[in-house]
Amino acid sequence: MTDEVYSNESPKSRLITLLLCFMFGWMGAHRFYCNKMGTGVAMLVTMGGVGIWMFIDLVMISLGSFRDKDNLPVTKW
Repeated sequence: MTDEVYSNESPKSRLITLLLCFMFGWMGAHRFYCNKMGTGVAMLVTMGGVGIWMFIDLVMISLGSFRDKDNLPVTKW
């Protein structure tokens, strides 16, 4: 594979993002990890959107469709 493929994905680890979401998703820890500070604070205040927002993020991370602040997919395990 070429370097172009790797430049189109986030440098953040999908495994760490998934674990943070699973353990501390209600606090928005995975969003802070991906530099999404605004939505991280919103998740912290709403306790993960009363769990619904956290669950949606958990599914998105598992499927590889979650994106970081720069709109790059978090796909690297």
